Amino acid sequence: MTANLTFFPVANGDMALINLDNGQNILVDINIRSAADDPDDDTYDVAADLKDRLPRDSEGRMYIDSFLLSHPDGDHVTGLRNHFHLGPPEDFPDDKKDDLILIREMWSSPIVFRRASAKHVLGEDAKAWAAEARRRVRLYRKKGAAVGDGDRILLMSKDKDGKTDDIMEIVIPQYGLITSANRGATGHFEGRLLAPMVVDEDDEDLIHLLEKNNSSVIIRFSIAGDGYLDKCRFLTGGDAGVAIWERLWDQLEHYDRDWLSYDVMETPHHCSWRTLSHDRWSQLGEKVKVSEKARNALSQIRAGAVIVASCKPIKKDDSNPPHERAKREYVSIVEDDADRFTCTMEHFDEKGTPVEFKIYHAGTARKIALSAAASAAAAGVSGIASVARAHG
Repeated sequence: MTANLTFFPVANGDMALINLDNGQNILVDINIRSAADDPDDDTYDVAADLKDRLPRDSEGRMYIDSFLLSHPDGDHVTGLRNHFHLGPPEDFPDDKKDDLILIREMWSSPIVFRRASAKHVLGEDAKAWAAEARRRVRLYRKKGAAVGDGDRILLMSKDKDGKTDDIMEIVIPQYGLITSANRGATGHFEGRLLAPMVVDEDDEDLIHLLEKNNSSVIIRFSIAGDGYLDKCRFLTGGDAGVAIWERLWDQLEHYDRDWLSYDVMETPHHCSWRTLSHDRWSQLGEKVKVSEKARNALSQIRAGAVIVASCKPIKKDDSNPPHERAKREYVSIVEDDADRFTCTMEHFDEKGTPVEFKIYHAGTARKIALSAAASAAAAGVSGIASVARAHG
């Protein structure tokens, strides 16, 4: 089976689906707005598109093998209660098999277990995710590895104050590897967990790192194509801000900065300027400075790499996110090749489809096509660029 990476058009929000070459799937965030569920509204029905792509189990239930919630903001979890089964799998309603999706395994930051505060406000879908995560952790403490599909959970990073020390079998520590989805076969992908990082709440200089956005899960996936390892590296980081990327760049000096390298990157925080700089655009305009460390962390491209911004159309002097100055920086990261930067809603407005990447034994199809276009342009050959766009 051909591996595939799909970015759904959900305006300012994230929703990406990884189809592995063994038939398993990994969903990263959702933003299924009420307008997308309204048959009288022309907003793209991303829920129907997602469900059309999913397999069914022996009981006829649609399922996701692993569902990663990067952090509990509404534009990353909206639609959870409407489209996913929450609770014990044996309670899945028989009359909802065409409506609800079973989450075989949750991947969650431990931030969902923390008490609400002014900096940690949960919406109703996020509260539902947190309640389901707690249910699964309690069940693991009771049954251990005997938990089955629909009851499994992996925690992305240790929690503070030793709160997860007794369940480390289901905790992926920072810089640890995820090697299978829902305890399936290994060898089809690896996920290097780069964040969240554990921060002592007594450290006043780093307390801002505990906010929801900056507790985002950052994973660099390495996805196999046609049975060949490491054919697409995909970097996703939720809404992680500039301070996180700076700190990550500093930390990885002592580990391996190649863990940040990618073929496809989803821009953090929907192409926000605040991912790249501490300076306020509203105050300084074009005098703002890009953080060198954050840019370094976000610019570890492999040959022909592409960047995807999951956001509304990017316009100059519009609200942030997205931000046109951030787009310019990302285009510069991909060697000033505008064809290697894609906005999901601009792509949808032009083509009427999600942004998709097929992953083969030779690599990512769109990247291959774009590289061929660049080579052809250098050689004075015409006509290949249109082929590249067709793969987008």
